[in-house]
Amino acid sequence: MASAAGKTANQPLGGRLRGLLLHQRLLLALKAGLAAAIAWWIALQVPGVASQYPYYAPLGAVACMYPTIAGSAKQGFQTLVGLAVGFVLAIPVILLGAVSVLSVALVVGMGVLLAGLPKLGAGRDWIPIAALFVLLLGGDDPDGYSFGYLLQMLVGVLVGLGVNMLIFPPLHLNGVVHGLADLRGSLARQLADMGAAINESWPPEHAEWAARQNQLTQLGREVRSAVQLADSSRHGNMRQRRHNRDLNADYDSLRAMERVAFHVEDMTEILAGIIWRSPESTPLPPALVAPLAEAVTRTGAAIESWDPEESHMTDAEDAVEHLIQQINHRAADNQRIDAIATLGMGLRRILLTIRAESDIPVGG
Repeated sequence: MASAAGKTANQPLGGRLRGLLLHQRLLLALKAGLAAAIAWWIALQVPGVASQYPYYAPLGAVACMYPTIAGSAKQGFQTLVGLAVGFVLAIPVILLGAVSVLSVALVVGMGVLLAGLPKLGAGRDWIPIAALFVLLLGGDDPDGYSFGYLLQMLVGVLVGLGVNMLIFPPLHLNGVVHGLADLRGSLARQLADMGAAINESWPPEHAEWAARQNQLTQLGREVRSAVQLADSSRHGNMRQRRHNRDLNADYDSLRAMERVAFHVEDMTEILAGIIWRSPESTPLPPALVAPLAEAVTRTGAAIESWDPEESHMTDAEDAVEHLIQQINHRAADNQRIDAIATLGMGLRRILLTIRAESDIPVGG
């Protein structure tokens, strides 16, 4: 079990998932370049005052590019709102007099202040920029400049959104599949390594597992981000009908694994303390070494399979119950087994979590 888990663990999102993210970034870059080129061509055909500002169309296409369609639409809309607010801010300042040091300071200061408005999102950064551009570049026709700027940005946003919707609209489901499987494998490997360390002569030769607490936490965050990204990528995506994955079940699976990760991290801290930091105050009775190692190792195998119908689960439950019985026996003899009892309860809670979530597909 340890070798099987080790092939996927702690390399997880650092390997396959990062490769997926790189592929998605390359696709996004290609679509952004195509959208900018199309927006530029269309901008050159726009009549009227907007024809004087074609360079804002490719800017709009780039501004709305986002890994998901829903995010692209939201970002594009927020950008246009931010521009409109900036234009409205700049025009009264222009009417008060010519461009000066004071007017520049006033427009930028008020723009930054308005950028603090809630729910503006990506549009907040465009408020002071749009106001400053109208002030400095609007010349004698700030209204015309504002209209042309906004219209060409709208052209770019619509083109960018169209390209994102029609050309390989991303669903980001692979990140969920690999992320859940890798998190499960990492947790299984952690317990397998801990079980091996318990059986070694102390201090154990292999101690990498003791430094993995933060890695497990970070891995859980990355998987949650992957699930959230996949959830967001479904909205407005025509491909979701052909790839109908139950992300609600994935959220349930993730929450279950996060609970397991909490117990694994707690057990890692306790076992490291028993071995290195306070072996005198939290001793491990020799009679409990073998039952503890067996229970930890078999629980790791149960996490790897995540199936209560397999023998790994029943073997793990039997091993944990045997450990608990041995702990209770030592407690009756007034031996100091508080830390070991905590480890035993952590293992039991892990198995209860797996059994409670057994009807939810994990990582596949």
